Amino acid sequence: QVQLVESGGGLVQAGDSLRLSCTTSRLSFSRSTMGWFRRAPGKEREFLTGISGSGSSTYYADSVKGRFTISRDNAKNMVYLQMNSLKPEDTAVYYCAADQNARFIVAIPTSYDYWGQGTQVTVSS
Repeated sequence: QVQLVESGGGLVQAGDSLRLSCTTSRLSFSRSTMGWFRRAPGKEREFLTGISGSGSSTYYADSVKGRFTISRDNAKNMVYLQMNSLKPEDTAVYYCAADQNARFIVAIPTSYDYWGQGTQVTVSS
């Protein structure tokens, strides 16, 4: 059974940084596009960023471009989200997701086959 587990969330102040990690198992990791999403209270799930299987391509939503960086380590089957200059509006549950055998990075949640349970990020002002 494929598993994705996020870690690294927490409570920080505005302007701080956090690095989220997503550990995967039983996934064809290097073939999978990986994405990070978030869901804030009362809002829809929001695509943040994605990275191709090889790591050569990335895509960012405008809301996080320049502040967040996605990366992956195919030897460790892990994907990361470095978040800098955090704002109170970044408060949400953050999820990693895997799109198996994807040819492109897609921002639509239903395109992703597997999801983690999420990790809470709270940014205080």
